[in-house]
Formats: sequence, C-alpha cells, structure tokens
Amino acid sequence: MSKSKIQKGESYDREYTFRILLSRLSAYFRPHSMAISIIVAVILLNSILSTIVPVYISKGVNELTESADMNKVITIIATILIAGLLSWVCLLVRQLYTAKVLGNVVLNVRKDTFKAILKHDMSFFDEQPAGSIVSRVTSDAQGFSDSVTLTVNFISNMIMIIPLIGVLLYVNVTLGLLTLLMLPAIMIFSASFRKLSKRMTHYKQQGLANIGANIQESISCISVAKDFRQEQALLDEFKQMNQQSYAVKLKWGLVMTSNYPILEMVSNIATILVIGVGGLYVLNGNLSAGDLYLFLQAVAIFWVPFTGLAAFWNQFQAGVAAGERIFAIMDLPTQMIQVDSRPVPRLKGTIEFNNLTFQYKSEANVLENFRLHIQPGETIALVGHTGAGKSSVAKLVSRLYEYQDGQLLIDGEDIRKFDGRSYYKQLGIVPQTPVLFSGTIADNIRYGNPDASDEQIALMANRIGGGHWLNTLPDGLATRIGEMGKGVSMGQRQLIALCRVMLRDPMILILDEPTASIDPFTEAQIQQSMNELFKDRTVIVIAHRLSTIKNADRIVVLERGKMVEQGSHNELLTRGTYYSDLYNQYYRHQELAI
Repeated sequence: MSKSKIQKGESYDREYTFRILLSRLSAYFRPHSMAISIIVAVILLNSILSTIVPVYISKGVNELTESADMNKVITIIATILIAGLLSWVCLLVRQLYTAKVLGNVVLNVRKDTFKAILKHDMSFFDEQPAGSIVSRVTSDAQGFSDSVTLTVNFISNMIMIIPLIGVLLYVNVTLGLLTLLMLPAIMIFSASFRKLSKRMTHYKQQGLANIGANIQESISCISVAKDFRQEQALLDEFKQMNQQSYAVKLKWGLVMTSNYPILEMVSNIATILVIGVGGLYVLNGNLSAGDLYLFLQAVAIFWVPFTGLAAFWNQFQAGVAAGERIFAIMDLPTQMIQVDSRPVPRLKGTIEFNNLTFQYKSEANVLENFRLHIQPGETIALVGHTGAGKSSVAKLVSRLYEYQDGQLLIDGEDIRKFDGRSYYKQLGIVPQTPVLFSGTIADNIRYGNPDASDEQIALMANRIGGGHWLNTLPDGLATRIGEMGKGVSMGQRQLIALCRVMLRDPMILILDEPTASIDPFTEAQIQQSMNELFKDRTVIVIAHRLSTIKNADRIVVLERGKMVEQGSHNELLTRGTYYSDLYNQYYRHQELAI
C-alpha cells in the first residue's frame, strides 16, 4: 500500500467544519443534560474550593507572622482537610457522572455507526477493507471518548482560572497584569498549531486503520498463504505498511510534542518575572510574604491549563479526526433504493426481470436489458460461462445489490417497495461455501429462525439426508464447532447450511450449487431431500452439477449478461447451440462418470 493512501484515507472520507462537528456531537450529549448539569456544578464547586484554600492559607500565614496562635494553626489545618475532602468528593462525583455520560454516548455512537454500515449493499463491502470498517466502530469511537474526557478536564481547569484571575488582581494589580500579558502569546501559538495538529492526527489514524485492514485480510486468508508458503510475503507486506505508519506517527509525535516546550518556556518566564518583581515588593514592604505565597500558588494553578494545551490539542484533534471518520461513514449514502417499506404477505414466488441493467461499481454492465420470468414453484437452473451473470441474477433477487435500470418484480410488485426484513424472512440462500459461526450445530441451524425450538431443529435435521449425517457427529446437534465451521467437513457444513435455510420455510430459494464442493455420498443425501423440501417453492440454482441441471424444470443459459436460450436438458441438447457447447465442455464427463 502506498504512502499516499495512508494520507488520503478512504474514498468516502470528508472534512467537517468545527461548527458542524460540534452540532452533531452535541446531539448525543443532549439527552444527558441533567448529568452534565451536575458535572458543571461540581466543577464550579471544586474551582471555588481550590481558590478559597490558598486565600485562607495566605490570611493565616499573615496572621501567624503577627501573633503565633496554636488554635489558628489547628483551624487552618482542619479547614484545609475539610476543603480537600470536599474537593475529593467533587472529583469523585464528576468522574462517576462523566464516565456514565461518555459510556452512553459511545454506546449510541457505535450503535449508529454499525447501523449505518449495515444499511449498505454488498458493493460497499466489496470496495472497503474490513479492518478499516472495524476501526471506525471500535478505535475511532474510543478515541472520540478519550478526547471528550480530556476536554472535560480542560474545561474544569479553565473554569478554575476565572476566580484565580480575580485573586491575582486582588493580591497585586501589577503582578496580575504582568501574568495576564503573557496569555496572548500562548493563545496565538496554540491557535496556529490547531490546524497542523488536526491534519497530522488524521494521517496517523488512517495509518493505524490501514494496518488493521492488512492484519484482518492476512488472518482471514492465512490458510491460502500457508498452502503456498507465502508467510514471508505477508510479513514483508506488513513490515512495509507498519514502517509507513511508523513514519507518519513519528512526524505526528514530533509535531505534537514540539509545542509543549514553547508553552512551558513562556510560563516559566512569566513565573520568573513574577518572583523577581514580587520579591522586590516584599523587600520594600509593599507586599506581605503570605500574599506573595498566595500569588505564586495562584500562578502555578493558573498556568496548568495553558501549558497543558499541548496535550489537550493532541487528544482533542485525535477526537475531531475520529469524529470526522465516524460521521463520514454515517453520512455515506447507500446505493440501495427503497421507495416504500410494505410488509410482505406470504409470497407465491413469481419473479420477473424486465429490461434490467446491472453493473458492479462503475464497470461494464453485467446484465443488460435482461428479461426473465420465473413461475411460482418453478425450479430453474442458471448455466453459462464464468462472468455470464448467473450469480448476479441470484444476488439481485436476494437484494444484496442494487440494479441501475429496469424492473425486478416479485409477485408483480417492485422489490424496492418491500420491507427488507419482511422480505428476507421468505428468502433462503445457500452459498457454495457456507458460513458457520462458533457454537453448537443447533445454534447454527437456529440462526435462520431464532425462535425455533429444539424439536423443530431436530425434525429439520432429520429431514435433510434422512438424518444419517447426524450419526457421524460426536454429540449430534450439540456438537461444538469453531469459527467458519472448523471441526466439521465441507459436506457437513453444507448440510447444516441447508437445514438453517429450510428452517425458515422460505418461498424463494437461491442455491449456489450446494453439491459442487462435496463428496458424492453427501451429494446423494442432499439430492434425496431436494424433491420433498423444494416442493411448491420457487428455486433458483446456479448449476455446476449435471444432476442438478437435469432435475430443474427449466434451464436458462446466460451469455454476457443476456439469456440466449432456455428449455429442458433434452430440448437444449437437440438444438445443438449454446447449451450443447456448454454440455460438451463442462457436463458431458459427469454423465460419462456415472
């Protein structure tokens, strides 16, 4: 991956003005206005306590220099302890409520981000790295949370400054003004630093997201890498990307840390001036020792938020960049067109493609002016060369992708008018390579119908292949499997996937040839169940096996996104055209092997 990609980020990334970001973020905090009011109240109380204590100590020191009194000493110590205890309580309350508010905000931000991701069709997931998407939901949301925590602390310190300015001017106007005169230099430097900080932080986070995407892809494809002994190639690619991220992060670190010494130097110069001038005032009798102590204490607290501007800007800009990345994916419009959300009654299973045109991304049309009519309860087999459009037909019926022109009607209704969840409940999809989850086999079957009972699952499992496959499992339906179905064979995975789909009792079935990657014995088990299970359902099969093709009611031959002929196996062979060529190339050897 090139360095430029680390800097540019994803194609949908965008910049937001600070005003828009603040408005978007405030919407998440608005429901917690009561908790925020409590946080502000305890911050104000804590700032008052922090100001009163030095003032009280100063008065006590002045009084003790005039006349030593043990009672006064005890009173001063007791007051400091009580004030410290109250300050600790304020801090505890602030931390508790801040954690609660931030926890809820991050919870909702992650929920809305993930919800926005799920609304996209499969074209989005085809184009975007999985690791980058994951980082938006996890690390970016956490980075936003951390920046808000730091902002609360910064605001707390800034609130504390307001009474401190009054104390500084009250003790000595000249020393107070001398301290305040140093503020413009700090503020100008911090303002000029903000834009650079934001840009460098965005680069750093994009670099981390790219590393996450690389790791995700490497782990998911590790079996292929090991088959071809390409572990070193994976490591080399990771090293290169890691080095690029390191270079960006190093620049970020240099930029972020360079401002702190400057701010610290300005505050030290101001403090030295105050000590010098204040010492002269004490020597001349124009300022008491207690007042000088009070002033120096106030100055030390006064400079804390300003010298901390370096750390604040670092984390704040990280939060701004994280917020931009989160809202960019939230605001990305989906390619899916939905003109209504009608509940779907029990389908009959009629499917019509009327002059439909479809393409992936902005590439050439995969289907062009495509026409096909499928009757209710009909089983059709789609055949054709690779790239002919077989899978595209199935994916459009599955509503996984959006077509660009024409119509796709289900029972005479535009598919774009259906409520997605209601439609999917009557749709069953069995891919060529089934995806299973870690857990028991029963859990995986129940995934198709979460409300199904154990008895319903067992009944369906025994209907598929006569249930003989269950005898090969150590614990039957309670057998535990790993991620992606580790622990069971490909044939068993396919049987589980078929059980999962049929448990939904769908009216439209889409099969990417479930018997293409399995052994003949398991294929026979599945074929044995098909006639019964597929009865009165509309079935679309992407066919790879001759046995499936022969059993279909109709064979549809596709060529470059168009239907070139259709009919039964014998009819099409008799014509001696497209299907005959496909049969001689791909299927004839299967018949000879029988």
